[in-house]
Amino acid sequence: MAGLWFEELVEGRVIDAEWRRTLTEADNVAFCGMTMNVARLHLDAEYMKSSEFGQPLMNSLLTLGLMIGMSVHNTTNGTSVANLGMTDVRFPVPVFAGDTIGVRTTVLTARPSKSRADAGIVTFLHEAYNQRGEVVARCERAALMHRRPAGTMESTR
Repeated sequence: MAGLWFEELVEGRVIDAEWRRTLTEADNVAFCGMTMNVARLHLDAEYMKSSEFGQPLMNSLLTLGLMIGMSVHNTTNGTSVANLGMTDVRFPVPVFAGDTIGVRTTVLTARPSKSRADAGIVTFLHEAYNQRGEVVARCERAALMHRRPAGTMESTR
């Protein structure tokens, strides 16, 4: 699915990702390897047995990346100019291998760009939740979004 144009991203709009993703130990090990994060709390099951969690934690940056990535297909895919930044990143509940993650996005603010007539700035609230409905991650993300090109039909979404 293509993303939404600036004009479609009205404040208060809620957009659910159309799928969920079950995270695996292999996902975590691969991500830690790619990012060179060798923290025992992500990779050492024996070490984590005696922790308050009892098992390795999924790397929080994997959770963050997955949350943003899962939102792209029906929010900003093909309609964003650039990602401007993220703030207020939180991980209120740990994520473990075997957890299934879903994502909900809410448009917090939308305003025309002051420097680009063909774009606007949108602030999204992304929230990832697990199979129990617990919010496991959230962040606010600002994106520079294309305006709908002249002559383009309005979406029926």
